[in-house]
Amino acid sequence: MEAAVPKNFSLGRYPHPNEVRVPPADNRDNCLDLKRIERALRARKRYRYVLPKVLAVAGGYRIESPCCSRNIDADGGIIDVALLQYDLEESAWQLYRKDHRNGTWEFHSTCLRLPEVLERLNTDPERKFWQ
Repeated sequence: MEAAVPKNFSLGRYPHPNEVRVPPADNRDNCLDLKRIERALRARKRYRYVLPKVLAVAGGYRIESPCCSRNIDADGGIIDVALLQYDLEESAWQLYRKDHRNGTWEFHSTCLRLPEVLERLNTDPERKFWQ
């Protein structure tokens, strides 16, 4: 399953289940899930020496990071790592990985709780996210 997702989104109305109703562009400190994701990423197994950035997007979050392996970007530029989308109808999180060759997002898995998504993202045994 592919999701063509542009890099810049505007937040929809009440897009995240645990957010204070203030868009991150106005007040990033009120974004509970965004802060949880940032904190959880510190425990990742791969590329611990770079500082990933978590960005709020419509219905979820996009994680980007410098490409220190040079596998995707030979210059070490910023690349997409993962997309986390909250499905309101299913009350579940969907995790996507970036197909850098095609420039598209590929569906990876669905989890009922955010900590499960973050565990999959942080361990990444098959290097689907932290390339």
